Amino acid sequence: MFVSLWEFFYGHFFRFWMKWILRQMTGKCELQRIFDTYGGAQRTYRIENSLTYSKSKVLQNATRVAESELDRCIANIMKEKNICSEKDTSFQICMRTCLLQITGYKQLYHDVENVRKKPYDSANAQHEKMLLKLWSLLMPTKKLTARISKQWADIGFQGDDPKTDFRGMGILGLINLVYFSENYTSEAHQILSRSNHPKLGYSYAIVGINLTEMAYSLLKSEALKLHLYNFVPGVPTMEHFHQFYCYLVYEFDKFWLEEEPESIMYFNLYREKFHERIKGLLMDCNAVLTLKT
Repeated sequence: MFVSLWEFFYGHFFRFWMKWILRQMTGKCELQRIFDTYGGAQRTYRIENSLTYSKSKVLQNATRVAESELDRCIANIMKEKNICSEKDTSFQICMRTCLLQITGYKQLYHDVENVRKKPYDSANAQHEKMLLKLWSLLMPTKKLTARISKQWADIGFQGDDPKTDFRGMGILGLINLVYFSENYTSEAHQILSRSNHPKLGYSYAIVGINLTEMAYSLLKSEALKLHLYNFVPGVPTMEHFHQFYCYLVYEFDKFWLEEEPESIMYFNLYREKFHERIKGLLMDCNAVLTLKT
């Protein structure tokens, strides 16, 4: 109750008067003060909040502007806030960078969601080709005897036909598995080998799909903002999402072996513990979670 009242008064009264007082003292609006004070993800994050909670529709709409309309949008913001480009020469450059990151994050979530919604289709030649590519990347010296085979268990699928394991994350789960195996082949082979440990083993592919869900949920909840705002100086893309997934795969394997679970039956417990650790790291304003091999 107290928190809700504080948020109401802060949003409707205190924040307005604080901004007005600071404007009189510094001669600069809140956006300019943020640019003068902060860098990296903190800058973009604070700019986004300032635009989102502004009473001006011009500023609110800036967080949803198309890239082709950026210059016009920035000109409208400067007009709205009485910012002179001759006096503040860096404002346009800084605002453009921030808006590319802010709108880019929203677009990235949209792109990831669209891929996630596509189910694996065994009648789709591209899907089948990608699945067979995963096998060849992970098992280069072992031939797959049949498309439907118990051999799929060797790389951590549950059944004879892997298509049933992609239900939750759709084709996104397979794309991530292939991306990691193709771009970090040596690491993928090492992790696959460790996943077959007689005591500490786990289902490599199933865990990989599970980690795709983790990456997706962190993106959806906006927990990846600080990481991506620090890591990507412009528009974040699917490539950056795949890179974060690779970080999760590599770090989860290390985490699992360090924790030494008694049994795979405790997977959900340790998965949640790992999830909380990652969320904690992502709260750091200087967070950059990239795979370091």
